[in-house]
Amino acid sequence: MTATPPPATPPPATPPPAPPLRIGLGLAAVGRPGYINLGRDTDLPAVRSPEALRERAFALLDAAYDRGVRYFDAARSYGRAEEFLADWLKARPGSADAVVGSKWGYTYTADWRTDADVHEVKDHGITEYRRQLAETRALLGGRVGIYQIHSVTPQSPALGGTALHEELAGLAAEGVTVGLSTSGPRQADTVRAALEVTVGGRPLFGSVQSTYNLLEPSVGEALAEAHADGRTVIVKEAMANGRLAAPHLAPELEPVAEIARETGTTSDAVAIAAVLARPWADIVLSGAATVDQLTANLRAADLRLDAGRLELLAGLAEPAPDYWARRSRLAWH
Repeated sequence: MTATPPPATPPPATPPPAPPLRIGLGLAAVGRPGYINLGRDTDLPAVRSPEALRERAFALLDAAYDRGVRYFDAARSYGRAEEFLADWLKARPGSADAVVGSKWGYTYTADWRTDADVHEVKDHGITEYRRQLAETRALLGGRVGIYQIHSVTPQSPALGGTALHEELAGLAAEGVTVGLSTSGPRQADTVRAALEVTVGGRPLFGSVQSTYNLLEPSVGEALAEAHADGRTVIVKEAMANGRLAAPHLAPELEPVAEIARETGTTSDAVAIAAVLARPWADIVLSGAATVDQLTANLRAADLRLDAGRLELLAGLAEPAPDYWARRSRLAWH
C-alpha cells in the first residue's frame, strides 16, 4: 500500500504592498532660487544655479520615492520645477506609479534672480491656459494626473469662465483630474463656489488644493465638504511657510515644541500630523528643501496625536485676515 504523501507546505503569503503615504512632495522651494519660505538662507546651496537646484530636487525626489511618497506637486510658476521633475521621472526606473500634479495660472518672471521686483504674474484667462498646458505637456507629456488652476480666489474669472470650463472639461475627458488651488482669507468661499461648477451637468473640479495649517484652519469645513463630495483634497503650506518649524517657532507657539518633545519628534512632524489627523485630507504636501527636512516631515505619517493634544494645538489658530496679511509680508529669499 502506497503511503499518502503529506500535503505540501504552502509558500508564505506575499504581504500586500504598503499603501502610498498621504504625504506628497511639493517642489516650490527647489524649482527656483527665491521663495517666501523661512530659512532658505541656510537650506539651499550658497550658489543657487539651475544645476545646483536640479541636484537638490533629484535628491529630494529620490529620498521621497524611496520612503513611499507617490504624489509630486509642481507648477508652471515654480521656475524649473516641471523640468526637474520630468527629467527625474525619465531617469528613475520603476517610477510609473508616481502621480504628478501641476498648476497653471502664474508665469514665473524673476529670470532666476532672487532680487526681482516681481517673481510671478497671475493670469487665469483661456489664452494663458492653452499656452501653459502646452508648456507642461512639452515637459511632462502624459504623466500629469492632476492639473490645477493656480491660486484661485472668489474674484477669479476662472470660476465663471464658460469657455474656459469647456476646455477644462475636455482635459478631464482625457483622464486628467482638473482642479484648483486656493489662497487668501476667503478660501472657504472659493472651495464652495468651485464645488458648484458643472459642465454638461457634471462637476468640473475633481481636486482642490488649499492652505491649511495650525495657524490658518479656516478652510477646514469647506475641505471636509469637498472630500465628502468625492473630490481629492490636497493640503499645502502645512508648515505655514516655515513658521511651524523649530528654528522659527515664536514663543506663542510653544505648545508645538512641547508636544514634539513629549512624542520624541520635531515641531514640523507635529504640525503635519495635526493635518493628517483630519480624515478629509487626502494628501498633505511637504515643502522640504533638504533631505533632512523631508525625513523629519515624513515622521508625521507614524505620529498619532490624541484628542487632548489636537485641542491644545487648535488654540493656536489666528484670524484668517491676520494670517494672510503676515504671509503677504514674507520676503522672497
